[in-house]
Amino acid sequence: MLYTLFVGIDVSKDSFSATGIDVKGDIRFSLSAPMDSTGFAQLLKAVKSRSKDLSAVRAAMESTGCYHINLFSFLCDKGINTVVLNPLLICNFAKLSLRKTKTDKKDSLTIARFLLVHKDSIEQFTLSQDLKDLRELARERESITHLIAATKNEVKRLVQTTFPELEAMSNVFTTTMLSFLKEYPSARLIKAAGISAVADALERSGKGRRVSISAEDIIAAAKRSVAAPSLAREIILPEKISTLLHLMEQLGRISDMLTEMCQSMVIEEMQIITSIDGIGDTAGAAFLAEIGDINNFSSYKALIAFAGLDPTVYQSGKFEGTSRISKRGNRHLRRIIYLMALGVIRVNDVFREYFLTRRNNGLPYRKAVLATAHKLVRVIFAMLSHKIAFTVRGNSL
Repeated sequence: MLYTLFVGIDVSKDSFSATGIDVKGDIRFSLSAPMDSTGFAQLLKAVKSRSKDLSAVRAAMESTGCYHINLFSFLCDKGINTVVLNPLLICNFAKLSLRKTKTDKKDSLTIARFLLVHKDSIEQFTLSQDLKDLRELARERESITHLIAATKNEVKRLVQTTFPELEAMSNVFTTTMLSFLKEYPSARLIKAAGISAVADALERSGKGRRVSISAEDIIAAAKRSVAAPSLAREIILPEKISTLLHLMEQLGRISDMLTEMCQSMVIEEMQIITSIDGIGDTAGAAFLAEIGDINNFSSYKALIAFAGLDPTVYQSGKFEGTSRISKRGNRHLRRIIYLMALGVIRVNDVFREYFLTRRNNGLPYRKAVLATAHKLVRVIFAMLSHKIAFTVRGNSL
């Protein structure tokens, strides 16, 4: 497509600045407007005054978390090809200029110039609305997992003070034990309740499932407990447990929705990526949501760089620093690749053998995992590019 107008937009919570330039880099319009329907209409009017054919307009804005979403959707609905860019790309591009002035108007011009310079490679940054929805679900799931981990730490800390002996007897994070602790959150309350009430509570919590710990064992542990009595903790712990159980239910629903959506949109890609033992539906869906179309990447190295897993080397004269991953790409993708690497190391003979080889060659644990992650990305890139499932021939892929 031959674009004739490039529009850079700098978005904030309440307003935005937009600058349009032509193929020669000359400014065609510049405006500031509020982030509402009036401002959106002003931008559309300015664009139409410079280009009658909206399909010949290319617009871009930086990712702002949530503030850019409504304007982005508006422009896409009007037929303007719009992309959302990683702010790091614009920041690095701006450093090429010797002038250090920073204003919203200047930033929008920088984005427009970035579009013009990279007009032939910008497709890598585009995503369909379906993939955007898929990515949003994947990131919501990631957010919930972080909340669950934090809440579990709080529950564990409270149990250590209200009934520390229980953790050695049973996994306190099973649904049964969480439900029991919600009813009897301390050794003091368990001792006061008696064996009959504790047995009934265990049965209700287990909902007919076999419970690995008996009421007698719990009562005995409560009687010898060194827990410090605290009415406040006995109130707080059930509330934390309620929050945790709610988050776990949310996680299950979001995971199911993510998998179903991915299987309906990219079913072939899902079948390909989950053909690798150690990668389940949820991890595969999250990975595909973050990368979009594999054809956006020219090589597996581009995909590795996009995830921020590419190595950086610090060298000056005779000094050479320690090599680290750049962490300058998509942190969500980087996290899911790392988790996928742990999964395949655990259950996939090919990747486990590769991991152990790197460990035997002297790599520390984390670096060996990252090396395995690189190998996994190479394999997945080849599989998705050639539409083939995972197969093992002899001792190699």
